[in-house]
Amino acid sequence: MKSGKLTRERPDSHEHYLNRARVAAERSTCLRRKVGAVIIKDGAEVSSGYVGSPRGTEHCTDTGKCLRIELGVRSGERYELCRSVHAEQNAIINAARTGANIFDAEMYISSEKVRSGYSERAEPNIYGPCILCMKEIINAGLQRVHMREEGVGTRTYSVEDLKLMLREAEEGQKRSFKRKPREARSTKS
Repeated sequence: MKSGKLTRERPDSHEHYLNRARVAAERSTCLRRKVGAVIIKDGAEVSSGYVGSPRGTEHCTDTGKCLRIELGVRSGERYELCRSVHAEQNAIINAARTGANIFDAEMYISSEKVRSGYSERAEPNIYGPCILCMKEIINAGLQRVHMREEGVGTRTYSVEDLKLMLREAEEGQKRSFKRKPREARSTKS
C-alpha cells in the first residue's frame, strides 16, 4: 500500500454535492426530466429529494402516461397539471418530515432532460428552479441554489437572483395575460 499522494482526482465539495444531486435524480419518475436536489448545511447533507408522484400514488414511469404530454403542454407551463412533486419541493418536504433545520442552507440541483419526453426542440439552457420552487426555496430560508443542467453547465443563484427571476416571470405572465382575448380569460358561465 502506497502512502502519500492520492492517485485519483478528488472532487471538491461543490462538485461532490452536485454529484449527490445527480444520484438523487436517478430515482426520478417523471417522463420528461430526471431531477434531484440535496440540501447542504454546515458541510453536511441534511435532506434530498427527486421528482416523483406523491407517496403511495402511481408514478408516471409506472403508468407510462403524463397528462402534460397528452395535452401538448409546453415545457415550463401549467405545472398544476403535473402529478409529480418537484425535487426541490421534495427535499424541503423531507427536511420538514424529519425535523431537519434547513435555514441558511444551500440547495444543489441536478437536472437532465429525458430525450423522449419532449416534442418541441428546446435550446440547451439552464432554466433554474420553476416559479413554484423559487417561492418555496425563498420561504424555506435557503441562501443559495447551485444548479447543473446535465450537458449544458452549472449556475448559482442567490436569494436576490431568485427574487428578481420571480419579478421577471410575473411581468412576463402579465404581458401574456393581457394578449389573450377578454372572453378567453372569463370564468363566467
